[in-house]
Amino acid sequence: MPAITSKGDGLPARDIVTAEWEIEAVLAWHDDNARAAIGTLLDDICHLRQQLALAEGAMSTGMTRGWRPSYDRD
Repeated sequence: MPAITSKGDGLPARDIVTAEWEIEAVLAWHDDNARAAIGTLLDDICHLRQQLALAEGAMSTGMTRGWRPSYDRD
């Protein structure tokens, strides 16, 4: 099993083997139709952004000690 390394921010980097397996699984789910797979993933991103916005609205600043969610990768 490959070692999981850190990206320097304290979070583990994605395992390359796992990422490749996930890509193959997504394509297989969509019968190797890349456009359908991308469409589904974009729908998932939209849904998750909406969920993040709802969670942000429900959180108090004190609860998160001033932390605010980021909608984009840094």
